[in-house]
Amino acid sequence: MGLSWMAWTWPTAAFFIVVLSSIVTMIVWEHFSPGGNPRRGIFGLDTTRGDRLFISWLGTGFINLGYLAILGPPLWGGLALTIAWFVFVFRYV
Repeated sequence: MGLSWMAWTWPTAAFFIVVLSSIVTMIVWEHFSPGGNPRRGIFGLDTTRGDRLFISWLGTGFINLGYLAILGPPLWGGLALTIAWFVFVFRYV
């Protein structure tokens, strides 16, 4: 059984590679520098690194869907917004 029914494209594969590499990076970071102690950010939530990674990826989906609905393709502007979102979440949340 092949995977042709999934319509794999290079952007789709790149997305999954980036998600997987971010999870692996988080695992390695936590192994060498344990720091799972929660910290309170500007939203008043106690979050760990893993929580912030999840919030970042969840926000990325909504940002790109909103960008696509309002401005349409290409999504380079959405990518810039999501990079800024990642930096914001890991720094302040």
